[in-house]
Amino acid sequence: MKQYLVIGNPIEHSKSPIIHQHFAKQFDISLQYEKCLMALDSFETEVSALVALSEMNSNIRTNTDINISTDNKFTISQSSVIHGANVTLPFKERAFALCDEVSQRALLSKAVNTLSIKEGILIGDNTDGQGLVNDLLFNNVVIKDANILIIGAGGATRGCVPALMSANPESITITNRTLSKAKKIVDEVTEMSEVAECTKVDSYKKDYSPALTSMAFDDHQLKDGSFDIIINATSSSVTNQAPDISPAIFNNASAIYDMFYSDKQTFFLEWARQHLLQSQNLNKDVLLIDGLGMLIEQAAEAFFIWHQQRPETDYLRKLLR
Repeated sequence: MKQYLVIGNPIEHSKSPIIHQHFAKQFDISLQYEKCLMALDSFETEVSALVALSEMNSNIRTNTDINISTDNKFTISQSSVIHGANVTLPFKERAFALCDEVSQRALLSKAVNTLSIKEGILIGDNTDGQGLVNDLLFNNVVIKDANILIIGAGGATRGCVPALMSANPESITITNRTLSKAKKIVDEVTEMSEVAECTKVDSYKKDYSPALTSMAFDDHQLKDGSFDIIINATSSSVTNQAPDISPAIFNNASAIYDMFYSDKQTFFLEWARQHLLQSQNLNKDVLLIDGLGMLIEQAAEAFFIWHQQRPETDYLRKLLR
């Protein structure tokens, strides 16, 4: 039986095992998918051990089980070789650095959330951005020619910008309290996109390059409310604190998206809704979307990488909600 993991710290909250088991049932695939709480100071050592031991067990037919020293004591045997793993916070950037090979979208984002182990080689990919794009499209959000504002300049933003660019929006603006962090993402993604376009690595193609810019939270241009899609990539819905940015950004938006998800309306989406109500700009056409669909869609993309089968995702939205 093929074995897969989701690695993070913390990890107990992860819905990935449930999602992947449902995907597997669609295709009668037998697999084991478990949560792995990995120590913060030993990620590289433990993942390298997983790769080495999985390669040994796939080549040497032995009845001996082998334990590795993760916080969750996993057993690798000849009948259960680890073929891949999902990586969540706070290890995505470290996973990228550890890989022997990476996809173009992982190279652009400098982060990896999907690992494949093939003949002792660790291969990294990033499905976060495609998960976001697929969820936006599922919700009938038109990305092509749209003006997109992303709030926050952390790993979540870095992972999603390349996929958003490939969907051909008119522009993408990254805003952050510390402008230099937003500017760094813009500069690095722009540089890597130019390299990818010239080399055609991973068949990276796009009809044109959307305008990719950065702004500080207090930039007066943000108050114009000229954005069609607004994406929250900050932790505001975790801390229950609104980003220090003018809520006028929401005035003309057709879709407001929070990467965080919850059983009830997230703090960020409720903040946006209250502003639109007070400013009399809330109408039935404004979509307020949380990140549950992104979680499911990025998992579906990872499942496709591992199994070359693309699962149905619609019913999982209802099941996990």
